[in-house]
Amino acid sequence: MKYFALIITLFFINFNQKTDKLTGRYNYLIEDEGTYILKDKITFKDSIFAFDNKYLPKGKVSYGNSILLDNFINTDLIISIPKDQIEKDTIPFFMHDKKSTSADYLDEVVGKGKLIRIK
Repeated sequence: MKYFALIITLFFINFNQKTDKLTGRYNYLIEDEGTYILKDKITFKDSIFAFDNKYLPKGKVSYGNSILLDNFINTDLIISIPKDQIEKDTIPFFMHDKKSTSADYLDEVVGKGKLIRIK
């Protein structure tokens, strides 16, 4: 009987765990002089993202202390997302240039925007 209770408990623990990954479709907006401009739609699956615009390449998502989107629009642009924002419907992000003059390119923000979940 106690094994049955243990199995039921483990089942509910696994069933109720939150995901730490981006999934689903989002609109992405870029901030330009204080206003947000809608650019395109983006779809996240596992550790890959793709734009609805077929001419833009697919990219990779790295999960760590912050979430990094590599190969965003071009190969030199990286997007960082604070990990605590992942469960929200509106997720702010910061853009970084790999060719930055600073020692760590993630320290220098070259732009920002928002991801808005499409339901």
